[in-house]
Amino acid sequence: MRELTFEDVTVRFGSRRRGTVAVDGVNLVVPAGQIVGLVGESGSGKSTLARAAVGLVPLAAGRIRLDGQPIAGLRTRPLQMIFQDPYSALDPRMSIGASIAEAIPRRPPLGAAARRAEVGRLLELVGLAAERAGARPDELSGGQRQRVALARALAGRPEVIVADEITSALDVSIQGAVLNAVRDLQRQMRLTMLFISHNLAVVRYVSDIVAVMRHGRIVEYGPVEQVLLDPRHEYTRELLDAVPRPGVPLGS
Repeated sequence: MRELTFEDVTVRFGSRRRGTVAVDGVNLVVPAGQIVGLVGESGSGKSTLARAAVGLVPLAAGRIRLDGQPIAGLRTRPLQMIFQDPYSALDPRMSIGASIAEAIPRRPPLGAAARRAEVGRLLELVGLAAERAGARPDELSGGQRQRVALARALAGRPEVIVADEITSALDVSIQGAVLNAVRDLQRQMRLTMLFISHNLAVVRYVSDIVAVMRHGRIVEYGPVEQVLLDPRHEYTRELLDAVPRPGVPLGS
């Protein structure tokens, strides 16, 4: 378990004069062994912040640290990311077992039998039968593919997992199963996780802490029950008002 920290992180696209600031001086702490739910509407900068954490977009300013050490200077890859679309994240030409095995570190070296056993263990860990290792992505449902993506992320033995809108592409009927898998794995393995969603109900279900992002900035941060039951920022209240409530007709 390690703590992930963003210090005055800024991400800019384009030139300084004509560019766009997607993330603007963000300070954010993801405590060791906890899930921080990062919520905001489309275009708020939350996915850009996630990509910056795993090195997919460069920083214009600031630092990202793991237990106080700059991530940029670490030799290993301590963060793994799970993307929104599980199908595009998996090679359709490879079996799911091969995709997972590809992510297993080469040090220490494992023999073929040990790698197959590790793939089976990871599949069972995310609620899939080890025998499904030979299946290809197009033989699986969206929820099953997202479980494979989770197993693949765990195969890299990460210190931190960044999950970016991992249920938004799934049918409502299977979102709950994936969220249960995420929550159970986090509790079992004490993972540190940055969980990104536009859905406050989802964030409330899986997170210990919630951070609310708007226009590239964090506008509210705190324990999930405190923020969602007693929001201090007007934007957080607007997001809460937009959450559908059982028995309330749309538009009422």
